[in-house]
Amino acid sequence: MKLYMIVSLCALFALTQQAPSNKCLCELSTSEKVFPHDKLKAVEDGALKCNSDISPQKVAELDSLLLGLEIRLPQLQEDMSILEREDDGELYGVISLQVIENELKHINQLVARLKNVTLSHQRLTANTTEQLEDLTAKMQKLEVYDTMQVVNTQKTNQRLKKDLDQCKTGSNQASKPIQPPRGNCPHGRLLNITGSRVSTAGEYPGSYKYGAWGRDSKPEAGKEKWYWVVMMTVSNRFSNYVRFYATESSLIVGTSAGNVQINPTNPTTNTIQGPNVVLYGGALYYNCYNQDSICRFHLTNKTVVNVQLPKGTRFNSKGNFCHLEECYPFTDLDLATDESGVWVIYTTTQDFGNVVLSKVEEGEPLRLNQTWHTSLYKQGVTNTFMACGVLYATRYVTKDHEEIFYSFDTTTREERFDVNVFIQKRSPNIQSLNYSPVDKMLHVYSDSFMVSYKVLFG
Repeated sequence: MKLYMIVSLCALFALTQQAPSNKCLCELSTSEKVFPHDKLKAVEDGALKCNSDISPQKVAELDSLLLGLEIRLPQLQEDMSILEREDDGELYGVISLQVIENELKHINQLVARLKNVTLSHQRLTANTTEQLEDLTAKMQKLEVYDTMQVVNTQKTNQRLKKDLDQCKTGSNQASKPIQPPRGNCPHGRLLNITGSRVSTAGEYPGSYKYGAWGRDSKPEAGKEKWYWVVMMTVSNRFSNYVRFYATESSLIVGTSAGNVQINPTNPTTNTIQGPNVVLYGGALYYNCYNQDSICRFHLTNKTVVNVQLPKGTRFNSKGNFCHLEECYPFTDLDLATDESGVWVIYTTTQDFGNVVLSKVEEGEPLRLNQTWHTSLYKQGVTNTFMACGVLYATRYVTKDHEEIFYSFDTTTREERFDVNVFIQKRSPNIQSLNYSPVDKMLHVYSDSFMVSYKVLFG
């Protein structure tokens, strides 16, 4: 019985193997040519390369260099005329010659950079022209294939994918201020400053020549769009309150949200001394009245704490910002903010008047952290500010222009004296300026005018 079943199964298997296959084969032919996706991808890559090669930053660099020469050459001629008229053959002549020597050095640097940039632009223009001609020819060849609107479909898909990605990442959430490592700027290096975005005389036109204004670089909830102003209300030297504005438009038209007072009398203990103040994390940082120390005033609980600066720090108008014609009184200490927090710029007798930079750490007690020593003479500078852990310094050029000429990177300790970025001023003097990472703006207080400029990185 068992042997019979085995033989039957074997026979069935053999018949199954010999049965004809039921597969159906169809041959598809089309008159359309196969679309060359690889060629289209090559054209897209070429277009992207052209876009990256030609950028607004390259044009801005050329404009900045030309503006620098346009300003510096007449200034050099004027300095030479003054030397010829007033040379006494002694100290004045030596100082004037040194100024002229520095001017010539910077003009030569500008000319050299302009030459390099011009040659680079010429090469870029030739290469780009050749690439564009090649891309045009390739696109004309590809047009015969696009009978099914392949390119338009790809663009639609890319747009939909971008919208989907934004939806997934929650692009509508409030952006948080970035805090990169000091000296390591995610925006790139500072390239240029735009023309003024805001220019207003405020509530008291022409009344208070010295002061400061801006935005809290680490704003409290609900105050992200607020602006603050501190005006030196006594002798261009003291102030005892901070004034707030809920929006930019209210600042311009002069509709205040009120004051927060440090002390009812002015001047007195804990009074603000000098215009170089900043607001950070709901607290005002400033030079304490008649002291070589920093005060921090909390706006909410109205308490004041301070930190002593190193021994030998110059204060009470002994280490001011200056230019050849005048100094700005009680600008010994300059407070600044950037993405990483609060900084103080000052000088000491041990540093022979050169700029010293210290990081101010938050928390209790208030204290200084790392300190850097530079070769920049403070009284040859009109103001300073911080951006991404890099110290920048300005100097007076003419009544219409200020120059950002110097930078010091706190990470690499690299000093540069050839930044060559110019600011078009609203008024001849700049009493304070401060960079705000919230809006990437430079807020300037200039002879009672409040002016802001967009900072371009790249």
